[in-house]
Amino acid sequence: MGTAAERREAVLEAGLVEFALRGLHGASTDAIARRAGISQPYLFRLFGSKKELFIAVIDDCLARTLESFRAAASGKSGPDALLAIADAYAASLEDDRTMLQGQLQSYAASVADPDIRAVTARGFGRLVDYVETVSGADRVTVSRFFAKGMLMTVLAAMDYSIADEPRDSWAARLAEGCREDA
Repeated sequence: MGTAAERREAVLEAGLVEFALRGLHGASTDAIARRAGISQPYLFRLFGSKKELFIAVIDDCLARTLESFRAAASGKSGPDALLAIADAYAASLEDDRTMLQGQLQSYAASVADPDIRAVTARGFGRLVDYVETVSGADRVTVSRFFAKGMLMTVLAAMDYSIADEPRDSWAARLAEGCREDA
């Protein structure tokens, strides 16, 4: 299967799929190990526990989101950076349902678990720090930017599609408001 780093990456990918579909408590480490092409005991040697694997998956998911923000804003600043990040995030919500589900599972698990809450908050905080830095925007603008992003996340979770909605539907009206001055 390759190097230890490649096996670790395969487990993170398999973990994202299983946790996205079933959450922390519903996902099976056996299914994750099978999906990654390794044994369950080896999975526990890599991560120690299912919760530690979940935390690693969340951390990776948020790091990938940050990398997509960086790639989108590369060479841009101010409002141009915000618009590029918003467009990239909107595209990712449409293109990668697994990342969307993984993100939502991390928020749900954060409600009850302080360790998961800490890792989710740290990763989300990195997104905020980056957006503040690259955009130079004030706190109100950054707060509104992330509020629109969360609303886009909720609409995506409900599988809202602009093509399928009547223009005057509540979802279309909210989505339109998200697109105004990113």
